[in-house]
Amino acid sequence: MEVKFRSTCPASNAIDLIGDKWSLLIVRDIFLDTITYSEFLKSAEKISTNILVDRLKKLIEAGFISFVKNPDDKKIKYYYLENKGIDLFPIICQMALWTRSYLPLNPIHPKAITLLNEIDEKGIDQFVHDYISTYKLKRKKLTEDLVIPARPLS
Repeated sequence: MEVKFRSTCPASNAIDLIGDKWSLLIVRDIFLDTITYSEFLKSAEKISTNILVDRLKKLIEAGFISFVKNPDDKKIKYYYLENKGIDLFPIICQMALWTRSYLPLNPIHPKAITLLNEIDEKGIDQFVHDYISTYKLKRKKLTEDLVIPARPLS
C-alpha cells in the first residue's frame, strides 16, 4: 500500500495511517478478542458495515492486521494483529490513561476499568509487556490451529 503523506512530521504520518475515527478502535477490539466481522459490528461504538469493510481492508493493506479463514466455513475470517498493529497497544493504553486523567467519563466501560486498574497495579511498562506477550500466544494458537499465514509471525 502506497500512502502519500501530507508532511514530513512523524506524528502527521501516523495520523495519516491510523488517525481516522475507527482504525484504532478496530485494533483495540482485536486486542480485546473481537476477531470476526460480526463481532466488530457488535462493538459499543456501532460501526457501520461499509465503514468496517473499508477500515479492515485499509488496515490489511497497511500491514496492521491479517486474517485466516475458518476451514469449515470459508466466509468466516478471523482477524489478528501483525506486529505493526501490536506495536500500537502502548499508544492505546497511553490514550486511555490520558482520557482518565483529563476527560471525565461516566460511566467507563467495565473492560476499561479492569485494564486501567491492572495498569495501576503493574505499571504501564509491565502491563503492556504482559498483555502483548499474552496476545502473541493467542495469535500463534489461532494461526496454527487454522491456516498459517504467508507472513511469518514473530
